[in-house]
Amino acid sequence: MEIETETREGLEALATHYHDILRLLGEDPGREGLQKTPLRVAKAMQVLTRGYQQDAHKVLTDALFAEPYNQMVIVKDIDFFSLCEHHILPFYGKAHVAYIPKGYITGLSKIARVVDIYSHRLQVQERMTQQIKDCIEQTLHPMGVMVVVEARHMCMQMRGVEKQNSITTTSAFSGAFNQAKTREEFMNLLRE
Repeated sequence: MEIETETREGLEALATHYHDILRLLGEDPGREGLQKTPLRVAKAMQVLTRGYQQDAHKVLTDALFAEPYNQMVIVKDIDFFSLCEHHILPFYGKAHVAYIPKGYITGLSKIARVVDIYSHRLQVQERMTQQIKDCIEQTLHPMGVMVVVEARHMCMQMRGVEKQNSITTTSAFSGAFNQAKTREEFMNLLRE
């Protein structure tokens, strides 16, 4: 099923609420340009929050392979878009994920899918970073995992302090990445 045509239960109720929101904002939901807006927004919100319907652990185990490789595997510059749970405004950026396998690897695209699943929920960047790390750690049982997320937050750019060029960076790590030398190797590889 295509992402843009995917709908879930509650679509009509969600559209009704958006109709009411438009009215409460002082708009006329019946005017030509807004007549279909409540349904469009409801569909968009279902797409933007589709991560609630997906199992990140299953994504990893569906492409799990026994492999004796035990050096760092990095998938960097994974684009993502998410919604800040405090203002329901977008934050977006790049995630960088590394793990050191211990007997098992997963398909490289599955790492990006894990980022996609957790970013398609109402989020805070700090929790999303931790969830990605925890999922890989609990599913693959590697020697270590490290996740770095860099993002721009529209809630800081469009409202509040209105700082256009600020970037927030978060990280989470475990296992072999508790050693400064291993973290430094990962960070150096990100810069290349």
